[in-house]
Amino acid sequence: MADTKRTFHSSMILSSDEVKEILLKKIDEENEKLKTNIAEDLSTVTFKYDENKINTLSLFSGCGGLDLGFELAGLALAIGEEKALKAFKDKEKYFKERKHSLVHYFYSNDIFAEASESYKTNFLNDIYLDSTDIRKISNFPKADIVLGGFPCPGFSEAGPRLVDDERNFLYLHFIRCLLQSKPKVFVAENVKGMLTLGNGEVFRQIVEDFGAAGYVIHHKLLDASHYDVPEIRERVILVGIRTDLVDTFDYPEETRGNGKLPVLTLKDAIWDLKDNPGEYFEGDYSSIFMSRNRKKSWDEPSFTIQASGRQAPIHPDGLPMIHVGKDHYEFSNGKENERRLSIREIARIQTFPDWFYFSKGSSNKNNNAKIDLVYKQIGNAVPVMLAYNVGKAVISAYLKAEKK
Repeated sequence: MADTKRTFHSSMILSSDEVKEILLKKIDEENEKLKTNIAEDLSTVTFKYDENKINTLSLFSGCGGLDLGFELAGLALAIGEEKALKAFKDKEKYFKERKHSLVHYFYSNDIFAEASESYKTNFLNDIYLDSTDIRKISNFPKADIVLGGFPCPGFSEAGPRLVDDERNFLYLHFIRCLLQSKPKVFVAENVKGMLTLGNGEVFRQIVEDFGAAGYVIHHKLLDASHYDVPEIRERVILVGIRTDLVDTFDYPEETRGNGKLPVLTLKDAIWDLKDNPGEYFEGDYSSIFMSRNRKKSWDEPSFTIQASGRQAPIHPDGLPMIHVGKDHYEFSNGKENERRLSIREIARIQTFPDWFYFSKGSSNKNNNAKIDLVYKQIGNAVPVMLAYNVGKAVISAYLKAEKK
């Protein structure tokens, strides 16, 4: 009888050679699964392409932070940055202008039901919304650009750092999409931890695999606080240019920090919500939560917004937390006088416009559980303004690409 137990390996106790051996074995396992997992055939679907636009396919779309930023970038390049950013603040104006964006979405994919409902509400209705597990899609449609932030729990520095966590290998299905869709450009986003998992061997393998799909690969760690986001959030941005095209890509210049404009702060982002913050996650604070400072001042950017209401940072009002011992902080005024940042506040911090709708779904869960689904959507998203700045650079490179 086959042994059904699985032993997962921590990247912190393995050599680079051991990590590579495990990775190659897992890649072979994923390729074997493809022979039996395929279920959905998209070849019979009539997609709504626009021959005058950059037809864009979105994977792991979530509620749409990355996609919204790219669409806004395409609008800014079409009608001018000032006009686009002004329209973006008002739902009616933006929905009127967004059709002029150079970016046209025709397909998005995500299995998170509530996030997909949010996406459906906030984007135009000519997008084919697919909730099929990406591992069960037999063939992906042609596209000009492919975007996606493939899931990252197995890469996170805050987690157990398991090198053979199955979630680490969803990127292979992103690559399978590239091989079938053959976009000129792709963009993939992930956490900082992917750079160091397995002594860097995991990232080297990922870059090698993306390159083998026929792309010149660029990668850079960007801090969202340097790109008009009031949040310290470091993310790896992979950009691939198809090898038959001229590679003209340069990452966007930082707009804030390092001698430029000051970084945005919590006061810049959410001061006006002090008296009307909206719903926020309630409940006690775990010993892990209290093991470090969770409260920034009004004059600082936020901590990274995580995909959990329970782990949301503390609102900046009042006195700072007190360090009372090793891995132990306490609230100066008592926990009854503190609260977590609200949904509206973290959406602002992630630079979603106020008109953006987040679905709680239709389950019978209690309200805390329902709003936690919203925290998850927002925390998993790419900050819109980070996506916007990257998007302008990517779209510009796309427009300059020529056949060799």
